[in-house]
Amino acid sequence: MFTRIFGKPKQEGNALATLDKLNETLEMLEKKEKVLLKKASQEVEKAREFARGGNKRAALQCLKRKKLYEQQVEQLGNFQLRIHDQMIMLEGAKATTETVDALRTGAAAMKAMQKATNIDDVDKTMDEINEQTENMKQIQEALSTPIGSAADFDEDELEAELEELEGAELEEQLLQPATTAPAAPVHVPAGKQPARPLPQRKNTKEEDELAALQEEMAL
Repeated sequence: MFTRIFGKPKQEGNALATLDKLNETLEMLEKKEKVLLKKASQEVEKAREFARGGNKRAALQCLKRKKLYEQQVEQLGNFQLRIHDQMIMLEGAKATTETVDALRTGAAAMKAMQKATNIDDVDKTMDEINEQTENMKQIQEALSTPIGSAADFDEDELEAELEELEGAELEEQLLQPATTAPAAPVHVPAGKQPARPLPQRKNTKEEDELAALQEEMAL
């Protein structure tokens, strides 16, 4: 239990401490390399002075020491490359470990969420929703059912009465006289006036009485 809780911070602390140690070593090697390069440069200057003075042997000794310094500089360069390589590997391993830990945490959270949302609970919730929906439909149907005097109306009688009204309306439309089409206009040639209609003769009183009598007889 405690190892699982305190193990990760300890490992992370060890990785950070190792990286710090490698950085310190790298800085130390870089400083030592600068010192050796400076000494090699000084030996070259000494060799030039001995050469000017004709002391060839002393000049050669200076060049030999310069070669030794350069060999040490090369060796320090190889050490630095190894340290850089170690630091890169360690940083990569640290990133990989953190990624795995993050994935493991995500998987644990997903597992906990799945436990919290059991499939049986989901089915039960859906059943409750469907039941409530059906109850609401029944309530709406009950509210829409007519009550009182409206509930006594016979739908079949109402339908029959509506059909009678529609049939009477159609019969009335068929009995109406057809409208006469308007007379076409008569083209009158230029210079000619249309003939005036003859005045209609009014019926006399006797003719009107005779027509009324004929209508009564016909009835």
